[in-house]
Amino acid sequence: MVTRRIPNPHDLAPLMKFKTPTLNAKKRRLEEALTIEDLRKIAKRRTPKAAFDYTDGSAEAELSLRRARQAFRDIEFHPAILRDVSKVDLSRTVLGGPTALPFGIAPTGFTRMMQTEGEIAGAGAAAAAGIPFSLSTMGTSSIEDVAAANPNGRNWFQLYMWKDRDRSMALVDRAAKAGFDTLLVTVDVPVAGARLRDARNGMTIPPTLTPKTVINAIPRPEWWINFLTTEPLAFASIDRWSGTVAELLDTMFDPTVTYEDLEWIKAQWPGKLVVKGVQTVDDARRLAEVGVDGIILSNHGGRQLDRAPIPFHLLPEVVREVGDDTEIHLDTGILSGADIVASLAMGAHFTYIGRAYLYGLMAGGRAGVDRAIQILETQIARTMRLLGATSLDELNPDHVTQLERLAPRLRS
Repeated sequence: MVTRRIPNPHDLAPLMKFKTPTLNAKKRRLEEALTIEDLRKIAKRRTPKAAFDYTDGSAEAELSLRRARQAFRDIEFHPAILRDVSKVDLSRTVLGGPTALPFGIAPTGFTRMMQTEGEIAGAGAAAAAGIPFSLSTMGTSSIEDVAAANPNGRNWFQLYMWKDRDRSMALVDRAAKAGFDTLLVTVDVPVAGARLRDARNGMTIPPTLTPKTVINAIPRPEWWINFLTTEPLAFASIDRWSGTVAELLDTMFDPTVTYEDLEWIKAQWPGKLVVKGVQTVDDARRLAEVGVDGIILSNHGGRQLDRAPIPFHLLPEVVREVGDDTEIHLDTGILSGADIVASLAMGAHFTYIGRAYLYGLMAGGRAGVDRAIQILETQIARTMRLLGATSLDELNPDHVTQLERLAPRLRS
């Protein structure tokens, strides 16, 4: 028989520890976020639908984005046991310079629309974490302001080649003078993709106010107050625009850009040059022949061509073809540290976070971006330890199997 007794408070005390309440609401909700998906849920609650959907959505049926994310779910890790993993090194030399972590912040447009701190929060968080920050041509903070927010870190500038070449290269010149060390030339936007969420939300710059958008914003007073009491939303590198996002993109972007234009840009840029938006092995091979410093396998986060190639699936073949000649970077679909580890194991030299960064920004401004980076860093270190790897260079294809879900049908 079980002998029972009245509990002695003295015996219970060591077994019970009450959590000290966190009175700061922002700090409390960010501490409770353990994954990027947790930050996404917070962001969705706190951000009006049009702004959230601009970040969260992609093109047409959004198949490219879903497939890219599914590709990371469809992997199998192969851990090695009985390794001393008490210390792990997450640093790497990327494009000739140091980075404390194997990911950087991707260029994102309209960022202050998501949360008023915008690119300045991202640049400051990148500086604190020791990782690169990329400013978009469509950014809502100026080149000079980003340089001031990250004066000793690595700032990269993302270029869309406009129809007005002089204005494009004026931005490039400003970035060079501000100390930006790398130029990311995005090549997968000859025209704007069909982002249907934006069309349905009446997404414009500045946001169009309708009874529906006002009602949607009422439960989100902090965003609304920030929007009304800070500098009007505009592009820091171009004139103000009063139309839709798609109209702006189609007005700006030049569908005539070719490899010859890329070589022309390369001849004028004094730093490292990376091409973003590569989606075939043939293009990767040709870019290596041109002599670019890096290529980013990316389908623009699924925001351009729907049913585009999955960058993570394309990675091994591109690495085999040109990995010895140029750095291979990867973005699209990365929402966890495990995604980053899998990418590095399959041969990527570096990775980028876009939505993951913006979810943190919308969830809590600069503190939210810090939290997103912290979550990913913790997940990377834990995954590496569980795999038995103590440095990024130890990660290799033996650690990962890409499981097949969408296999090409054999042609007759």
